[in-house]
Amino acid sequence: MKQRATWQRTHTCGELTISHRDQAVVLNGWIENHRHHGQLIFLDLRDRYGVTQVVVDQEAAGLAAGTFDTVRRLGAEDVIAVHGKVRARDADKVNKNRSTGAIELVATSVTVLSEAETPPFEILDKVEANEELRMQYRYLDLRRRPLQEAMQKRARFVTAIRNHLAANGFLDIETPILTKSTPEGARDYLVPSRVHPGKFFALPQSPQIFKQLCMVAGLDRYYQIARCFRDEDLRADRQPEFTQIDLEMSFVEEHDVLDLVEGTVVAGLREGFGIDLPQPFPRFDYEEAMAQYGCDKPDLRFDMKLIDCTELARRSSFKVFQGAVELGGIVKGLCAKGAAEQFSRKGIDELTAFVNGLGAKGLAWAKVTPTGVEGSIARFYAGEAGAELIAHMGAVPGDLLLFVADQKKVVHRALGDLRLKVGGMLGLRDASVFRCCWVLNFPMFEWHEEKARWQFAHNPFSAPVDWSIDDFGQDTANIRSRAYDFVMNGWELGSGSIRIHRPALQAKVFEFLGITPEQQRANFGFLLDAYKYGGPPHGGIALGVDRMVALALGREGIRDVIAFPKTSMAFDLMAEAPGGVSPEQMAELQIASTAKKPG
Repeated sequence: MKQRATWQRTHTCGELTISHRDQAVVLNGWIENHRHHGQLIFLDLRDRYGVTQVVVDQEAAGLAAGTFDTVRRLGAEDVIAVHGKVRARDADKVNKNRSTGAIELVATSVTVLSEAETPPFEILDKVEANEELRMQYRYLDLRRRPLQEAMQKRARFVTAIRNHLAANGFLDIETPILTKSTPEGARDYLVPSRVHPGKFFALPQSPQIFKQLCMVAGLDRYYQIARCFRDEDLRADRQPEFTQIDLEMSFVEEHDVLDLVEGTVVAGLREGFGIDLPQPFPRFDYEEAMAQYGCDKPDLRFDMKLIDCTELARRSSFKVFQGAVELGGIVKGLCAKGAAEQFSRKGIDELTAFVNGLGAKGLAWAKVTPTGVEGSIARFYAGEAGAELIAHMGAVPGDLLLFVADQKKVVHRALGDLRLKVGGMLGLRDASVFRCCWVLNFPMFEWHEEKARWQFAHNPFSAPVDWSIDDFGQDTANIRSRAYDFVMNGWELGSGSIRIHRPALQAKVFEFLGITPEQQRANFGFLLDAYKYGGPPHGGIALGVDRMVALALGREGIRDVIAFPKTSMAFDLMAEAPGGVSPEQMAELQIASTAKKPG
């Protein structure tokens, strides 16, 4: 048995309780703060498990010689080992905010393990330092409890995911990081090859093709906590490298994948964050989600669905509504329950400006009163017309009605975003409440205005709902795929599909997307070849770990749930990456840079 060094801890700084009273223990940690009171010095000693108060008494029996003078010279973030005896605190001095608050450690000796310079910012739960400074010194930022809590809960969440998938027969399989660049996705990160001059690997945007090949290989159930890389414009919920729960299953239909993923997410959030999700998760057809919520990632924490008023508008004397319908458009509205008094005319003008920014020509509105409606459409909806409108909207006095009349795409976008905005203003989007759903049967293709051609909506490997379809050029906008999204609180956290497993159909999809036979062979030849040897029906999904953890912790972005994130410019302020490389390295790789030197 190995001998423990005398300075090594016997307990952590979050472990000691009244049950340890009078025991001799050793703690290791960082000095969070220190308070001098004459012959007494109080230290708060911190590690990732908690904080313990240490008392150094100059007059205490058993205090090692020189210890008091050593402690007096210590500062914040010095790393020490403390030998001492656990003592119960007086009842009036118990710190109820700490797990160790009922005790303190009376030191008998203190060993300095490492001295620290003054940090560039204080290591506090609520730090005032700006984000760039904290990212530059990320290893110090990670000492703060909110970030350590995020890392610990993230780790428990991922462990729970692994355990659940393993219990359901999934194999943890690693797929290549150095792979081949493929077209039609986001920009790849490229890695030059020294052995093959002039050729490049690409870092994977996802393990998509390889996990499908695992199914062809007969591995049946694959999963991976996968690192992925995309060279794209960044937002609060995106990073150039990110983590996803990637899985694939053979011989399945949609409900098999959805049921399995639902159980996995429920287990992960319960064990990682103590969140119990209401089940079952509602499942919406894409068209149903768009019709009711104006978007394909509905926030179900509150109701306020879009209500179709097109037929009422057709019979209305309100020319704006009539005109929109005559031009082939629609009229829809929202009923904000009890919100009439919360929105002044100025507030409604702000909502109007908001929908204008989304492409709508205007916002019609009405406040429901005991005698009818008042507002911009009141004179067109007096008497029976008003009563009919109120009944159709399910409104009662005190409600606020909001309408947009335009082409369907504009109406859905404007009202979908307006629903979220009004819901937020009314306090209906509670960050401590979690509601999940599935959206299925997405369009297989979408029109790209700039490229003036059709492109895939999810990915080119998603199967069509109708396996027998022969011509993707006919009624293209209405062709539905067997793709599905997992949504939580209005965030799309996962995307997947039942895959195409027939080589002829996959080649036909590639051809429709403008990928020539030569390009198919160059980029996807090994996948098409694999299917020739018997590809099973299969499907899967990829779930964003970073987004899910951020949402579970109530964070606005994902940086604080990633140990070492990049800035919005995809730059690592701590490691100063990306950086330059030497001319010798460039020459060895037989590449040159055309970038202009600054200045």
